Amino acid sequence: MENSVRYSSGSGFCRFFRAGLDEEDIMTSKEIRIGLSSGLEARPAAMLVQVASQYESSIYVESEEKRVNAKSIMGMMTLGLAKGQKLELLIDGEDEETAMKEMENYLTGN
Repeated sequence: MENSVRYSSGSGFCRFFRAGLDEEDIMTSKEIRIGLSSGLEARPAAMLVQVASQYESSIYVESEEKRVNAKSIMGMMTLGLAKGQKLELLIDGEDEETAMKEMENYLTGN
């Protein structure tokens, strides 16, 4: 993220300030460990896409320098993440906090 500054808010969330943007133009990110027993194989990945698609926010999953749109089944399938692996969720939009909670709950198996 070019021209960005990252800081920790202490709650496990990170925020990205992009040069020239206001406070409301902040992206939320969080590192999450996958708790789903089968990881993100086909069916769990499809369910994650359904959860992500409920929100207006832009939602991305990043792992090992790959970033994919969480609303894209093809993108999610390319990650091939197993249980216990870490990923970073990047969410930007009006409903980002609600989206982050739901995405985290799904990915951790809660």
